[in-house]
Amino acid sequence: MKSLLLLVLISVCWADHPSDNYTLDHGRVIHIQAENGPHLRVEAEQTKVFSHRGGNVTLPCTFFRDPTAFGSGTHKIRIKWTKLTSDYLKEVDVFVSMGYHKKAYAGYQGRVFLKGGSESDASLVITELTLEDYGKYKCEVIEGLEDDTAVVALDLQGVVFPYFPRLGRYNLNFHEAQQACLAQDAVIASFDQLYDAWRGGLDWCNAGWLSDGSVQYPITKPREPCGGQNTVPGVRNYGFWDKEKSRYDVFCFTSNFNGRFYYLIHPTKLTYDEAVQACLNDGAQIAKVGQIFAAWKLLGYDRCDAGWLEDGSVRYPISRPRRRCSPTEAAVRFVGFPDKKHKLYGVYCFRAYN
Repeated sequence: MKSLLLLVLISVCWADHPSDNYTLDHGRVIHIQAENGPHLRVEAEQTKVFSHRGGNVTLPCTFFRDPTAFGSGTHKIRIKWTKLTSDYLKEVDVFVSMGYHKKAYAGYQGRVFLKGGSESDASLVITELTLEDYGKYKCEVIEGLEDDTAVVALDLQGVVFPYFPRLGRYNLNFHEAQQACLAQDAVIASFDQLYDAWRGGLDWCNAGWLSDGSVQYPITKPREPCGGQNTVPGVRNYGFWDKEKSRYDVFCFTSNFNGRFYYLIHPTKLTYDEAVQACLNDGAQIAKVGQIFAAWKLLGYDRCDAGWLEDGSVRYPISRPRRRCSPTEAAVRFVGFPDKKHKLYGVYCFRAYN
């Protein structure tokens, strides 16, 4: 009698689970379909958007909700935008909206707002883009116990350039590298930016810091001093190093500028101090390294005259290779860090537009 009762109980339990709701097979995971799916879904119609410094951009985000699942609408919808750090270890608050309450954070204040094209539009508008705005953003929509997210990448038009100071190569720890880029109207480059630059032909045999704390360098023409002649082209990775003690160069990134970059026509060559004053007399400032790279790459600026820059280096931009002016490649040619008091050169100036 006990055996018969046990058999009946097993049969009842087995009948409670229709066979089309699960799969039982060795080496496979049993999947039981939920009776109630998600009632809130968030999507980004574009996963990457492009713009440039000084421009405006819309990060797309739309949410879809099941109104029957939320009753009479007692729950307020909360929309939160955050920026993901390059190492994905934390998020930086950008903008939060819930009903009439809206708040922008830190450097985004006065520059961000919801597009509000419809009741389900959570798209974020960012105005007056800065170099620091580059990166990945997360759109999160919350209603009651339901929430969902979408990620949108903001890419900026620009140029990556290697940099080292007057002290010479491999003299910057990570924090000094960040400051060195900022001082030259740039920011420390991300791996994605360096990778895109490598695909565009950037070849540099000195390792430099990137924004995620890694040290890497791009090689398009393999050779013995740069990882070996028989290696494949690529971005060489030194890995992650001590940000305080380890010292390398840095890869910087800059974008469009709002101003005029130009070579100052002057009757004589100048020392560094004379060059600084000459630009001031012309209503401008001595140009920075990021500005000469942006003018060369984004505006096609071409000048076969070596000139002082703000960091004490002397360079000149060539976008049309020719004899005596970078005959083999378009590039910003580097003369060096000459003696500021005794060496004489021209000067590149920059006048910002108000």
